[in-house]
Amino acid sequence: MKRYEGLFILETAAKEDGPKEAIDKISSEITAVGGKVETVQKMEKKSFVRVANKKHSSGYYVNVIFESEPSALEQLKHRLAMNTEIFRVLLTKAPPAKAALV
Repeated sequence: MKRYEGLFILETAAKEDGPKEAIDKISSEITAVGGKVETVQKMEKKSFVRVANKKHSSGYYVNVIFESEPSALEQLKHRLAMNTEIFRVLLTKAPPAKAALV
């Protein structure tokens, strides 16, 4: 299994209470394709510098580090594309985890 880092921009037009449900759905999609979520970092809501349309002027940013088989990545991308709460997804290889210093 390889480590990956996913940066997700979540839709904010429907809900103003936060991205908790969308984060849970992302985590369940990762585990559904055989992956394992390591960390989830919820960042704040940010306004976009360039607004493509007025419907999407801001979004919640979430950073997820997970492990998965490389062959399952395409299936994960397809499953995430079907989720309407996710505005954008960027998946990259994550650097190896650093060992804790004793």
